[in-house]
Amino acid sequence: MRSKDHSVFNFLRDSSSAIRHGSLDLGFGRSCAIWSNSQDHLTYDDLEGHALSFYVRDGQDVWRVDQEPKHGWPGAMCIFPQGQSSEWLVNGPLTMMHLYLPDEELRRCYSEMMDRDGRQIELAEATYVSPDDLIVPFAHLFQATNERNLLGAEEAMVELIAGVLAQKRFHGEVVAPMRGGLSAPVRRRLVDYIEANLDQVIHLRDLGQIANLSEFHLQRSFKQTCGVSPNLYIAHRRVERAKGLIRAGEPLAQVADACGFSSQSHFTRSFKTGTGATPAAYRKGVA
Repeated sequence: MRSKDHSVFNFLRDSSSAIRHGSLDLGFGRSCAIWSNSQDHLTYDDLEGHALSFYVRDGQDVWRVDQEPKHGWPGAMCIFPQGQSSEWLVNGPLTMMHLYLPDEELRRCYSEMMDRDGRQIELAEATYVSPDDLIVPFAHLFQATNERNLLGAEEAMVELIAGVLAQKRFHGEVVAPMRGGLSAPVRRRLVDYIEANLDQVIHLRDLGQIANLSEFHLQRSFKQTCGVSPNLYIAHRRVERAKGLIRAGEPLAQVADACGFSSQSHFTRSFKTGTGATPAAYRKGVA
């Protein structure tokens, strides 16, 4: 079984040479960090979660050596998919911007953004490629992380994920027939129902009736197709709606009611889980 400690972040954290200059919790297991390093030898083994890496400064003397040796450059991008192993020699300085995504988050984003079955995506490994139109969101993420600007980092994260999903060179699609899961029409009916009823209590039995499945099979099939459980998907959508209402200036108590949170404390806990900030702190950030 893969250790949950096998993330790029934790491998760097455990290095005696890498220095973390800033990081942000972006909610739902997503995060970002700025690192510098020099004179290091790193092995990433059987990674947990996905990482996008961008060389902000230097990197010409950083080499990947577990395959034909290849060195980086300022502005180069790497993609570390879940399960990847790789070996690196850091013979000179570099500063890099990292974005970390749990696998379920990648699949949820693919399902939501591309309107597809989340099981179909396979993130491609990339070592030192030109990120093209992803340079700007990486720069925004770097600036926002330096400034501890959660809203700016969140916006850059969304741009980066959408940009990766929009470029076929960064991912492939599983085309083999899949067993189980939800059909596209059923998934769409469920998603539409959830969106229309975020201010209400949504029960598994209601979703099961829409899909004509038992609660057990609905939960399993939903997670297969959308990447996350119905409960976590609903939590995502409630937080997204709440962010929009906060930006629009709605009072926080009304936001909690409009998004189906049972109490102000439930709203605060759920919002912080989903964004890394309390609703009040988020409001200050958009003021």
